[in-house]
Amino acid sequence: MDLSVIIPVYNEAANVLVLYQRLLQAIQPIGIRYELLFVNDGSTDQSLAIIKELAARDITVRYIDFTRNFGQQIAISAGLDKAMGQAIAILDGDLQDPPELIPELYARYQQGHPVVYARRRTRVGESATKLATARLFYRLLTRITHVSIPVDAGDFRIINRKVTDTLKQMPERQKFIRGQISWIGFPQTFLEYDRPERNQGRSGYSYSKMIRLALDGITSYSNLPLKMATVSGFVVSGIAFLVMLYTLYSRFISRDYVPGWSSLMMSILFLGGVQLIAIGIIGEYISRLSENVRNRPLYIINETNIPEESG
Repeated sequence: MDLSVIIPVYNEAANVLVLYQRLLQAIQPIGIRYELLFVNDGSTDQSLAIIKELAARDITVRYIDFTRNFGQQIAISAGLDKAMGQAIAILDGDLQDPPELIPELYARYQQGHPVVYARRRTRVGESATKLATARLFYRLLTRITHVSIPVDAGDFRIINRKVTDTLKQMPERQKFIRGQISWIGFPQTFLEYDRPERNQGRSGYSYSKMIRLALDGITSYSNLPLKMATVSGFVVSGIAFLVMLYTLYSRFISRDYVPGWSSLMMSILFLGGVQLIAIGIIGEYISRLSENVRNRPLYIINETNIPEESG
């Protein structure tokens, strides 16, 4: 198998058929052996039925059906586990990652690049809030992590078999695929494109899911939040010491003071707030450690047409 295309799907019934047709138009002219691997991530619409209908008439269509929604990054990981191609392409199922770019990505892969990712030049049809938060997240992540993660790039890319096999050896549950690929360290190149707006339907990637993904990326590849909690503790201790000196000066030297409740409450609330923030940050890291220690399956497959020996 020359190329596997992994498509995580969550309630994309309105887009699956169009995506399939555009994939065929893009890949078939290359003249390679390929498979289209749809991963149904607990869809509640007709996405799975449409995928199974495509698989019944096209042997290149394979699918994995999860028992529930495990998340996009887990769906990609399941596809990587089962993909048979020497090259693996990853793209979203909402047609915001144009399938027509796959031939050019594949051509650059054939030039010897282990990782070829698509970098967004513009993003059409997205709110100013989403654009601003995405821009902030990518640049913040680049600054605070110890690995070089490309900015303005999602999971739309082609990777070779060696990168895929290495990813399969990374068992953490808080998946952040683009960060893991950067951590591995293979050379990367990119192709710029203008990202179109969603074809039909509504995105299943809510703000809460984006925040969760951002937290996974930050906590998996940076210990800066822990350092900030430590530094803030010293800063607050220093401020508290200065307040203590001022209080003693007012009480015993200038004698200009009002026995008061305000300063006491402000100090208590300020110190308590910083402590709670620090405990929360530490708790995030401990929670992730706890989830990995449980060693539960990363995902559970309800149904698939992929033979057991594949992947």
